[in-house]
Amino acid sequence: MKRTIAIVFTLASGLVLSAAAQTPATTAAAPAGPAKIAVISFQAAVGQTNEFQRNFADLQKKYEPKRRDMKTLSDEINEQEKQLQAQADKLSEAEGASRTKSIDEKKKQLKRSLDDAQGDFQKEMQELYGGVANKVGEVMDTYARQQGFTLVVDTSTSEQQAPLVLYSSPSTDITKAVIDAYNVKSGVPAPAPQPAAAKPAAH
Repeated sequence: MKRTIAIVFTLASGLVLSAAAQTPATTAAAPAGPAKIAVISFQAAVGQTNEFQRNFADLQKKYEPKRRDMKTLSDEINEQEKQLQAQADKLSEAEGASRTKSIDEKKKQLKRSLDDAQGDFQKEMQELYGGVANKVGEVMDTYARQQGFTLVVDTSTSEQQAPLVLYSSPSTDITKAVIDAYNVKSGVPAPAPQPAAAKPAAH
């Protein structure tokens, strides 16, 4: 799951900058005194909220039937290719050509299904991430103001965004605090732990 979410964040990495760009700049004067800076891994904050994890699990379940169908078709293609290879010297030219054509048509069908499923999944994933990210941004803004921070730096990294943070004290990292605050505000309970895989019986 963590690996899947990491891949998804790579696809949706531009949304953080987009959301930030759409947030109106505050006109309030900055408080006098030295700057108080905090850091946050914004992508991780979004991904670790109870709401995102719940919705992401629901999205995976939604696409599970399609994944199974494509796996079934892929296995069927592989089996037919093995049979064709094993029987190649026993088939007539016409029969061999017919089986090859059938396999090629199924490969095209599989590719179309895969492309459609990936496109639909990415679209829904971006909508899911963007919706939660906007709300996490609001909670972060409120928390930063309450704590008196004058600047919050996003340490998330991507191809589009790679902040140069050479050092930050753990005490300045507000990622967990924002996650906790968001979970309280959303009221979404933590996902149930996944059952541990059964261990083989000792002989």
